[in-house]
Amino acid sequence: MTVTSKMNSVSRQSMLSRLGPGGLLYAANKIIAVACKDEERWRVKSEGALFKRWKRNNSSAENTSPVPPVSASPASQPSDLLKFLAINALELSAPASDALLKSRSSEWFQLSGHPGSLAPAGPGTVWKRRAAGDRPGHNPERDAYEALAACPHMRTAIPRYYRDLEYDGEHFIELQDLLHGFRDPHVMDVKMGTRTFLEDEVSNARARQDLYEKMVRVDPNAPTEEEHAARAVTKLRYMQFREQCSSSAQQGFRIEAVKVPGQPPLTDLQKVREPEQLKATVARFLGNDKRAQRAIAARLREIRSLFEKSEFFREHEIVGSSIFIIYDDERVGAWLIDFAKTRRLPKDVKVTHREEWQQGNHEEGFLYGLDRLINTIEAAELSETIIEPDVSR
Repeated sequence: MTVTSKMNSVSRQSMLSRLGPGGLLYAANKIIAVACKDEERWRVKSEGALFKRWKRNNSSAENTSPVPPVSASPASQPSDLLKFLAINALELSAPASDALLKSRSSEWFQLSGHPGSLAPAGPGTVWKRRAAGDRPGHNPERDAYEALAACPHMRTAIPRYYRDLEYDGEHFIELQDLLHGFRDPHVMDVKMGTRTFLEDEVSNARARQDLYEKMVRVDPNAPTEEEHAARAVTKLRYMQFREQCSSSAQQGFRIEAVKVPGQPPLTDLQKVREPEQLKATVARFLGNDKRAQRAIAARLREIRSLFEKSEFFREHEIVGSSIFIIYDDERVGAWLIDFAKTRRLPKDVKVTHREEWQQGNHEEGFLYGLDRLINTIEAAELSETIIEPDVSR
């Protein structure tokens, strides 16, 4: 007799209060253990149900209040997402992500700058929504993941790619949940490159009043005298101005978000641009963990070496991609993510990923930024620690 059938006479909320945090996790994990024995049947018949319920629940929460900070002692106070997943696991006999059931808050899925684009799927996986404007014949992110998953140099540097799928009229790719297996980790999302916009996004030379207004809201002194007189700027001018406001233009990377245990995500980092500010932000992420610092730098050097050997990167511009860095008391990991703006280069164009961008040369500064990110991490000043993390793949 299943747990669900035993509890048919008990309301879901009453059931939750009776189970308590420990019983909640125990019951959910027991059901996951049973359901995982028949995972393929679950994927075929019920894969969309949990996602659909989570999306409805999450949309309602977003419309009423911001995501609350993660508790410093999450085991004692299960998050709303934990409760939701456990209740639905009991009701549906379907596996929820083990990482999520270990008190993982839904704010993790918002950290990397894609609100609403990620949702928990099966054990250790997430669904990522197709980028706006993509279609079956034009899905650069899916194509990039498929190509990189087949590349002997790069498959260990990206999340594992599982499949492209459609549910309820929406299209997704299923990827490895990079947080799976980490316990209360530190997380940092770093946007790479000196240019994070596509060349065809700025090909129109028409000056626009709306972009001028956006520019002066950020910095009234940014427009030139001519631009002030015309009260308009081009898309190229505005996009370059935006890159110069952050560290992207000068350093080739910008820190998008930082999450440390017991604190809400730090996302207001757009104006962190000077080298000393960047080192201080990295030091805040690392705490006093010098061994994690060394392991992260080593992992990034490995990714750089793999990148330079990859035929895929010799033939593509890598625009708007990120490096996702995670560590806890035991392990360290770093991966390349976000390939929605990755494009194949014209046949007569070669790039170094380090040279300065000029219209038409397709340089995006990815390796230029990675060089400086490694230097910044190594230069961050920390105090001594006794924790020894192992590099995780």
